[in-house]
Amino acid sequence: MSLSRRFSARVLAALDEGKMLRIRAGTDHRFIGIWVVVVSGRVFVRSWNDKPGGWYRAFLEEPRGAIEIAGREIAVRARKTTRERWMAAVEVAYGEKYTTPASHKYVLGFKRPRRRMTTTELVPR
Repeated sequence: MSLSRRFSARVLAALDEGKMLRIRAGTDHRFIGIWVVVVSGRVFVRSWNDKPGGWYRAFLEEPRGAIEIAGREIAVRARKTTRERWMAAVEVAYGEKYTTPASHKYVLGFKRPRRRMTTTELVPR
């Protein structure tokens, strides 16, 4: 996978402004809504529930999937992120983007090691 592949500025802006991302892991899953953040022009997601049949595990087995932006489906590839620099930046981005009182427990929960380790970058394919 080439790291030079990036989303267009328009798609990045939509991802950055939107609170929910519709994502499908692999081809067997349905589209679901999850939180998304953009950090330095890169797109990241974290799994809240690392269930055996969930999107995160599906991406570990088959990194291809898709996202929906403004009614348009974009093919993506998921890439597990393990670098501390990116994981810390993703935590900051979640805290800055999701600021409602109801979001607070989830922003804090995303800092827990088991959720932190699910940090995933999405790149177009």
